[in-house]
Amino acid sequence: MKALRCRVSIPRYLLVKVLGKRYPVSFLPLRLVDISEPSPPPGWRRVKVRLCGICGSDIALLYGKNSPRLSPFFSFPAVLGHEILGEVDGKRVVVNPNLACRERGLEPCDACKRGEEHLCRNVAEGAIVPGMLGFCRDLVGGWGEWIWAHPDKVHPVPERVPDERAVLTEPLAVALRGLRHLDPATDLKVLVIGAGTIGLIAVKVMRILGYKAEIHVAARYPMQTELAIELGADRVYSDVWDATRLVGAKSYRAIIGPPAWRGGFDAVIDAAGSKTSLEQASWATREGGKLLLLGSPGEMKHDFSPHWFREVKLLGSYIYSNADFRRAVELLPKIEGIEKLVTHKFLLSDWRKAIRTVIHRRGIKVVFKP
Repeated sequence: MKALRCRVSIPRYLLVKVLGKRYPVSFLPLRLVDISEPSPPPGWRRVKVRLCGICGSDIALLYGKNSPRLSPFFSFPAVLGHEILGEVDGKRVVVNPNLACRERGLEPCDACKRGEEHLCRNVAEGAIVPGMLGFCRDLVGGWGEWIWAHPDKVHPVPERVPDERAVLTEPLAVALRGLRHLDPATDLKVLVIGAGTIGLIAVKVMRILGYKAEIHVAARYPMQTELAIELGADRVYSDVWDATRLVGAKSYRAIIGPPAWRGGFDAVIDAAGSKTSLEQASWATREGGKLLLLGSPGEMKHDFSPHWFREVKLLGSYIYSNADFRRAVELLPKIEGIEKLVTHKFLLSDWRKAIRTVIHRRGIKVVFKP
C-alpha cells in the first residue's frame, strides 16, 4: 500500500533545526513509499483511512522543533498521521491513537488504573515499540491507506456528522482534556492565543459546555478572525497587548526590554506553542491566574519571572484519556461549525503541496485523503 514514511537522522535533524522553514520541503525526511502491511497484534482491527489530518506536532517533528529529550518515546522510521477518520466494514470510525498499557500487553500502571491513560508510564515499554499511532515504527499511521487499531480505540462516528467534522475528533479530545484545567466558575475572562485548529476548537468547546466566560482570541489572519467569532469568541484581536489593555491591565516600563504588566486575564490558553506566544501569555495572565499550554512548545528560552513574581500557574496538556476521547465522539453531533476548519484536502502524492500549505499558513486544517 501507499504511505508517507518519515525517517529521522541526527544530521538531517540538526540541519533542519538550524534552517527551520527555509529548509526545502522536498528535502524533508518524508517519502511516499510502497509498503507491505505490518502484522497486527492479535485481535486488532483493520481500518481503511478516509481522511487524516496534518497536526502541528507532525510539522514540529519534520522541522526539528521537538525536544530531543522526548525522542525515547517515539520510534522511526514511521508512517505519520494520528488524526484518523476511517472505515470498518463500510462504517465510518474514528481512532484513538494513544497506545497505553492495555494496547502494549501490560498490566495497567497507576495512571491507567485511574483512567488517566494519557499519563501512562509505559509508553516506551511492552510488546510494541515506543510511540502512539503515527509515531510508532511497529504500526502504520494515518498517512497511509490502511491502519491497524486496537478494538477499544475504534469508535463509530454518529450519523449525519460530516467527514470534515469527524476528522477533527482527535484535536477535539485534546481541547477537551486541556480545558479540564480551567474553572468555568472563576475563570471569567479567557484569552486564547493562536487561532489555529486547537485554539478555535477550544473556543467552540467552551461555548458548547456552557462556559460563561468572556472569550477573547488573538488571531493573525482574517480567516481566523471570522471563524473565531463564528465559533463563539466575544472579541478578536490582532495584538495580544491590545487585548490585555482592554481587560484593564497596565504596563510598566522596564529598565531595558519589553514592559512588565499588572492585571490581565483569569486564564490564558497558549495554542500557538512559540517562544513569542509563551512570553505574551505569561504576562497577559493576571496575578494568580492560569496559563495553559495547548500548543506543544518545544525547546526555548523563557523568562519565568511572571510565574514566581505574579504566581501565574503554568499548566501543561498534551493528549487525553480514553474517557476524553469518547466524550469527543459524543460531542460530534453538537459541535457544529468546526468542519469549516478543514480548508484543504490533498492526495498522499501531493504531500509537498500539503506541507507548504501548512507552513505558509494558507489554510487552517489540512488533511490527506489517501
